[in-house]
Amino acid sequence: MTKIKKAILPVAGFGTRFLPATKAQPKEMLPVVDKPVIQYLVEDAAKAGIEDIVFVTGRGKRALEDHFDYSFELDYNLVEKNKIDLVKKVREISKLANFSYVRQPMPLGDGHAISCAAHLVSNEPVLVMFGDTLYDAKVSPAKQMIDAYGQYQKPIFGFSEVDKNLVDKFGVIDADKINDNAYLIKKFVEKPPIDEAPSNFAAVGVYIITPEIIEILQKMKSGKSGEIRLIDAFEIMLQDKKEIIGLKLEGEWLDTGDKFNFIKATLKLGIKDKEIGERLKKYIKEIGASL
Repeated sequence: MTKIKKAILPVAGFGTRFLPATKAQPKEMLPVVDKPVIQYLVEDAAKAGIEDIVFVTGRGKRALEDHFDYSFELDYNLVEKNKIDLVKKVREISKLANFSYVRQPMPLGDGHAISCAAHLVSNEPVLVMFGDTLYDAKVSPAKQMIDAYGQYQKPIFGFSEVDKNLVDKFGVIDADKINDNAYLIKKFVEKPPIDEAPSNFAAVGVYIITPEIIEILQKMKSGKSGEIRLIDAFEIMLQDKKEIIGLKLEGEWLDTGDKFNFIKATLKLGIKDKEIGERLKKYIKEIGASL
């Protein structure tokens, strides 16, 4: 059985929902507590056994590359000031995985971004994680997805249940339950009207894709939206009578793709932080009482 050792993280987007904060820095580098969002994803992937991570970047993403590189100047400065705990934290970042970077020259869709990294992925399944999906979970989404692939040996589509009044904001699936948290997908529906949605199972931006999907993406010229989308490749597989597994991920989905949920994720993980957790809980109670 092929073990999944590689991950593709498409991070070429402009992050327009967070302007002007993202005018000169990547959205994925915005901090949640004391780490950028993207570091949480990389740490989860590494713990799940991922050894090689390919970032698909665009213009203005240099800060992301620098973050996962070794910084001699910072290291030297921290050692000189005897900040040993910080030295360890900083050094560990560049050792999380083997990092590679490719550019998506034009914003032609998430599927196109993935296909830009195809030459760095051999004939093997690969984990795909988009940069605005955090989870508060005992078992990371990366491990849950990799374990599911080990069981089913088919493409895996990660999803979460959302409030039915929010389904028009997400891509959702129509699926039949197999067992536990696994479903056999019948159809994909992009941002359906609330009264027409087949379910409240929303895509969260975590996938296991197979070589067949990468091949489909490389052959596509455009999809329904005019872009090359990963969801279009999944639909082609369904049309060809190929099975795709939907996995309901355990834990709380902390979507950092918009301002409200970004702040929610910061509060949620801040409360769990050993250094500031208790003070933050006290402060939240104080402001809550004053509202």
